[in-house]
Amino acid sequence: MCCFSPVAMVTLKFLCLLFVSAVFADRATYHNYQVHRVVPENQEQLKVLKELEDDPNGLSFWVGPSRIQKAVDIMVPSHMLPRFNEILASLSLKSEVYISNVQHLIDTERPKVRPRADFGWTDYYTLDEIYAWLDSLVEKYPGVVTPIVGGESYEGRQIRGVKVSYKTGNPGVALEGGIHAREWISSATATYILNKLLTSEDPVIKDLAQSFDYYVFPVTNPDGYVYTHTTDRTWRKTRSQSNSACYGADPNRNWDFHWMEAGASSSPCSDSYAGASPFSEIETRTLANYLRSISDTLLVYLDFHSYSQLLMFPYGHSQDHVSNYDVLYPLGLEAAAALAKNNGTRYEVGSIYDAIYPASGGSIDWVRGVLDTPYSYVWELRDTGRYGFLLPASQIIDTAEETLSSAVVILSHAKSNLRVNKKQ
Repeated sequence: MCCFSPVAMVTLKFLCLLFVSAVFADRATYHNYQVHRVVPENQEQLKVLKELEDDPNGLSFWVGPSRIQKAVDIMVPSHMLPRFNEILASLSLKSEVYISNVQHLIDTERPKVRPRADFGWTDYYTLDEIYAWLDSLVEKYPGVVTPIVGGESYEGRQIRGVKVSYKTGNPGVALEGGIHAREWISSATATYILNKLLTSEDPVIKDLAQSFDYYVFPVTNPDGYVYTHTTDRTWRKTRSQSNSACYGADPNRNWDFHWMEAGASSSPCSDSYAGASPFSEIETRTLANYLRSISDTLLVYLDFHSYSQLLMFPYGHSQDHVSNYDVLYPLGLEAAAALAKNNGTRYEVGSIYDAIYPASGGSIDWVRGVLDTPYSYVWELRDTGRYGFLLPASQIIDTAEETLSSAVVILSHAKSNLRVNKKQ
């Protein structure tokens, strides 16, 4: 054991403080940033809001402008509030402050002391911790859980996941989480459902676990997810570099299906920037290649986002109904009803275009439109704006458990209609 003199100890503590300060000095802070909700009532108001989203200049659109009478959530830095209020006044737009201090929510999002030492759902986890947990499942359930790699990232990280299979010949179910980096509840929900597929004693869940092969990718935008933990909690996009001064593209506007037709931006600084071309992002391009490799048996695709409390299905580029709309819509209603039984949480149901906003180039539209996967659903998880992307970790279990209840309804329907939906 080494001993240090009092002077050396003081010096060591000072150096440690300098190191910690340096680590956190580059982390974005949002003291007194506010999230305002505005509702455009005419085309002129909508037009100006869309122009602001394309060239935000410090504003951050948490829910972008899409149509008249549809709420828009905008994070406003404290120093921009006077100018922001001037813009609203010039448009005769009223706003409601939904979040008064974004940094306070960041500071209180996670427990001060992690309640348990092992992996659980009382806190949010880093990418390394999630990947280590996936490795532990492979060791714990040999012959059932196998490691898979769905692709790679701009910074060289793998898009890692696991396959859960109890027997050969099962149809496939894919679970996608974390494609938008700041939506931590998405990845937490995906891992929670994965855990339940392996541990639940509920006979319905056990039967569903054994009736499908599950391909689970909790974090499909690993660079962005890491960045939210180390540098900027509110980061959404990938971390690729282009000729612009702005980084990344929106990986859920970058898929090669009706790319850039609606609800996407050509401005590299916009959070909904669709990229320079379809599949310009290595994350979407490589993940698509993996999904193609399992497409012959892929029957269900479940995608998790936040926030807004919506359960949606294709399409986002058009009001035209998907061919099995008459199946997906009533099944969505049934799933939302099951979800509400847990905690009374209410979800709206509809196509992406109708329920939230026009948005083309998303993963579930590509999976449905290109791979012809019959059951393609996306959840916009809790809440409806009071926490937004910063949902407290104390709500993870309730959110994930109610979401599982809705997924069980969808999977049960898919299982009962295997002959009708068989893709081979």
